[in-house]
Amino acid sequence: MVTLIRRRFFGTKISPNSHRHKLQWSVKQVTKSNFSDSLQEFKSHLSASDFVAVSLQNTGSFSAPWNRVSSFDSPETAYLKVRRAAERFQLLQFAICPFTISGSKVTAHPYNFHLFPRDELNTGMPSYSFSCQTSYLTAMARQGFDFNACIYDGISYLSRAQELAAKVRMANPINLNHVVEASSSPPTVADTVFVERVKSRIKHWKKSCTDSTSKKIDDALVKSLQKLVLGGEQYGSRPCMTIDVCSERQVQLALEMLREFFDDLVALKIPTKGGGTQAVRVVLTSSKEDKSLLERELQNAEEEQNKKMRGFREVIELVSASQKPVVSHNTLNDFSVIHSKFIAPLPLDVNEFLNSLQSIFPHIFDVSHMMKGIGPLENVTSIPAAVSYLKNRFFAPVEMELSHGDESKIHGRTVVRICYLFAKLCSVLKITPGSIQSSDGKVLDGYANAFRSCSGNSEESLDGGIRIWTNSPRKVDCKDLVFLWGFRNRLSAGMLKSLLQGSHDVFSEEFDVCLVDKSCAILVFFHPNLSQAFLDVMNSEEISGSLSELVSEGLRAADYDTYKRACSLGLWETDLASSLDKASATPDRLSQSDPETKPAEIYWCNDLIINLDDL
Repeated sequence: MVTLIRRRFFGTKISPNSHRHKLQWSVKQVTKSNFSDSLQEFKSHLSASDFVAVSLQNTGSFSAPWNRVSSFDSPETAYLKVRRAAERFQLLQFAICPFTISGSKVTAHPYNFHLFPRDELNTGMPSYSFSCQTSYLTAMARQGFDFNACIYDGISYLSRAQELAAKVRMANPINLNHVVEASSSPPTVADTVFVERVKSRIKHWKKSCTDSTSKKIDDALVKSLQKLVLGGEQYGSRPCMTIDVCSERQVQLALEMLREFFDDLVALKIPTKGGGTQAVRVVLTSSKEDKSLLERELQNAEEEQNKKMRGFREVIELVSASQKPVVSHNTLNDFSVIHSKFIAPLPLDVNEFLNSLQSIFPHIFDVSHMMKGIGPLENVTSIPAAVSYLKNRFFAPVEMELSHGDESKIHGRTVVRICYLFAKLCSVLKITPGSIQSSDGKVLDGYANAFRSCSGNSEESLDGGIRIWTNSPRKVDCKDLVFLWGFRNRLSAGMLKSLLQGSHDVFSEEFDVCLVDKSCAILVFFHPNLSQAFLDVMNSEEISGSLSELVSEGLRAADYDTYKRACSLGLWETDLASSLDKASATPDRLSQSDPETKPAEIYWCNDLIINLDDL
C-alpha cells in the first residue's frame, strides 16, 4: 500500500489537452508553411516564460569512437572534437520550449522546428554540404521522420556572418537619412567644389521635376532627352537621381549637404558587390507625409528582407534578446552547433568560443552538470534514467502543463523531458527558480555556464580541467598520461595492464590502463615524472625484459601533447593509432609557439573501461 501511495506521489500530471499516456507529451511541429504564425505564438510564450529549454537533432555526431568527447579530454581537445562535428553534420530539428516553474507546476510550450538550409535569396551563398551517419538517419526514420517534408518544407536560415555577407552581395539600397554623422575634419577645396557641383545638379533636377508636373510633356523624345541630360530616374512612382561618388568622404559630404538644404529628399546608399559605396541615390517626395511614408516603406522592406534572410535564426535572436536562462542536456555539443549554424564560424580557441557564447546567452544551465550535486547521478547520462532515479529516491512531484501540439508526432519530446528533469533537480537540490534569474552570484556560480563535457566546474572552465563523473575521481595532470598503440588485437585493458606490470621499474608504482578504441589505450601514472621516465625508456635502445618483447611486437608510446597535436591538425583517422602515428611524424610547432600554456588536468577513475564489443 505504501509503495502504491509513493508511486502516485511521484506521478506526472498532464494538462487536460492531452488524452494520451501521461508521458506522451505533445509538441508543436513547425515547418516553413506555418513558421510565420508559429513565430508570433512563440514570441508571446517566450515573453511570459522564465526559462528556455533546447534539444537538437543532427545528421550525425562523431565518426569514430575516439572522436567522441571523453573523460581524458582537456577543454582544448574536447572543443576541437565538438567543433569538427558541428562543422561536418547538419541540424535538421531544433526543439525549443519556453517554460515557467511555479512551485511544483511546470507550464511548458514546446516547439519542434524542422530545418533545411537552402539558397532562397539566389545570392549564390552559402554553398551547403554536410555529412550524414546512417545510424542517425535510420533512428529518425524509425521514429517516422518525414525527410521529404524536411527537404521541401524545412525552414532555411543564415547565420549572422552569412547575413552580412549576403547583404553585401545583394547590394540593395540602404536608407541613410538616419545614419548621418557630422564630419570632424575641415573641408578641402576639392570637397567644396564637389558639394557645390552636386548642389547645383540637384537644384536643376528638382526644378525640372516641378516643371514636368506643372507642364504636361507629351513628346517621348523630349522626355528621354530631359532624363538623359538631368539624370532623372524613377524610384517606384517617385522621381530620383543618382550622385556618383569616389569615396566614403564624398558620401558623407553629399549627405550633410542634403540634410542642410533639401528637406524633401530621401538619400539611399547604393553599395557595390564588394561592400563599398557605388553611388548615392536621392528620391524626391511631395510632402512631409510622403517622405515619412517612403521611409516606412524602406524600413518595412528592409525588415522583410532581414526576416527572409534570418529564417529560423529569428528564433535564436529572440531567445538571445530575451536574456532568459537556457537549459540543455549536452551544452558543449548543442551550443557549438548553435554558434556554428546561427552566429558565425566557430573560433579556433575554446576560450574565444566560450566568451562569444556568453555574450549571446549569458546564462546556460546543463542538467548534466546539475546532476553532479546528487552523488549516484554523477554517472548517469540518460535523461530517462535520471528521471527514473529521482522518482524512486526523492519526493519531488512535478505537474506538467503543456500547450496544445501535435500528439501524433513524437519528434522533439526530449526538450519536454529536459524541462521536467530541470524542475525535478531544482526541487531536489532546493534551488528556487526565481533565485537563478536574480543577481544571486552564489547560485549562478554553482550551476550556470558550466560545460560538463569540458570542465568540472565553473572555475575550471577557462583554465583547463575535465571532470570525470564517477564515484571516485582523481585529479591527474595531462602530462602523466601516455598513449599506447601497436599492441596485439583483442587485448583488453586488464590484459595489457598485466603485461606491463613487472616489465619495468616504472610500473612498480601505481598506474592504470584503459582502452580508447581497438587500436589504442591510455596509460596513467599516479606519481609525477614516471610518464616521462617511461617515454625515455621507450625511446632508448636499452629496453629489456617483457617490455622489450612488447616493443618488438610493435608497441609505441606518445605523450598527451602528441594526442593534442593530432586533434589540432585535424588528423581524424578511424583509428586513434593512425592519427598518433601521423602526429608523431609532425614537428611540434604548437608547444614551440606557445611555451607558456598552462598544463591541463583531468579527473581519472578506475571505472573508465571500454567494452570491446561496443567498438
